[in-house]
Amino acid sequence: MEIVDRAVVWEGRFIRCVLLTYRDSSGALRSWEAVERVNCNGIVIVIPVTKNEEFIFIRQFRPVLNRYVIEFPAGLNDRGESLRDAALRELVEETGYASDSIELLAEGPVSSGLSTEITTVFLAKDVIPASDDLKADHRPDESEAIEVFLVPVDRAFERLGEFTSSGDCIDLKMFGFLERAKVHIKNGR
Repeated sequence: MEIVDRAVVWEGRFIRCVLLTYRDSSGALRSWEAVERVNCNGIVIVIPVTKNEEFIFIRQFRPVLNRYVIEFPAGLNDRGESLRDAALRELVEETGYASDSIELLAEGPVSSGLSTEITTVFLAKDVIPASDDLKADHRPDESEAIEVFLVPVDRAFERLGEFTSSGDCIDLKMFGFLERAKVHIKNGR
């Protein structure tokens, strides 16, 4: 199987739609529609954990869904920085917290039938409130109005249920990331 042609159908400020033509295992040519990010070298998600073993969740309005979504801090690597540096920047921008201890947790596609995105997930340990200077250097995007919640590790799933009951959506990736992060937290003690 191989891609034999790629055509941009539409391009906006942040995404583009492409039509892929590929040869399947029987040799037939087939078409597939996909979405790509524009001017982006990766997507990062940060799972922040305080010294007191609290996860940091964020809540923000997502216009695409017309609802609030509970998720971990995340963003685009669109500034030519390393994925690790993008994760640390997003942590400060979206939560006002910082960490000197960050490690790779997972990497892979999130919606492999739709998007070419590869997401890289980091675990940020021992997060603390960022200094005023650091927050001044990493201001939130003007379009983001984010609420920050500290949630005890042992109450994470219960708290997600409470958010759901109040009408918020939960980013489904959180469930797996929480389990994976808990293993790292437990092994790091």
